[in-house]
Amino acid sequence: MRLEDMNWMDVEAYLQGDDRIIVIIGACEQHGYLSLLSDTKIPQALADAATASTGVLIAPPINFGFSAYFMEYPGTITLRVETLLGVIEDVIHSLYHAGFRRILFLNGHGGNQPALQKIIEINNQYPDLKTAWYAWWLSHTAEATARKYDLKPFHASWSENFPFVRVGDVPDKEKIPPSYQGILDARRTRELYGDGVFGGKYSASDEIMQDLFNELLKDVLQLLEF
Repeated sequence: MRLEDMNWMDVEAYLQGDDRIIVIIGACEQHGYLSLLSDTKIPQALADAATASTGVLIAPPINFGFSAYFMEYPGTITLRVETLLGVIEDVIHSLYHAGFRRILFLNGHGGNQPALQKIIEINNQYPDLKTAWYAWWLSHTAEATARKYDLKPFHASWSENFPFVRVGDVPDKEKIPPSYQGILDARRTRELYGDGVFGGKYSASDEIMQDLFNELLKDVLQLLEF
């Protein structure tokens, strides 16, 4: 159940029986041969699957995150860190004012990690607010699934190559991860990674990807019980 499919009276009625909402924090950045919006589409798919069985409301996704290191890849749109944190703060205040007291943040992008610290900070302002944070690719579930199939996950590689983020053909090969030291700027990032895939196999079978998705969904459903 998505917020954009409701009017304000629907939301008011929803809040009479449930105070939970899912907030998706994504990004618009290069993902090799995959959609520029992969980091939004993946948590959105998990949220849609979760609401199908729980009825929990989903807020419109935040489609932009911190992606300054990919700015040399056309199509990447980045926020400054302070802008991202301001957006998160305003969203929480708005939802709390409306009556939401339990917010599950489904984060799809590593560059958004500073938002977690802002959420913790705001939690101290609202003693009755409960929040949860899920970055799927860092979960024990994702790690266990990768081990199960003897695969190593990397940015824009097989682990993000779900059918719903594919926008074209993907090479049938494995990429050796390049090595580096220090912090890379956008120019050096493109020079180092080339097509944008950080390493590993470019794709896995649809059966493996469905297994991964199903296991991640179990995590989301469990988190919604808070």
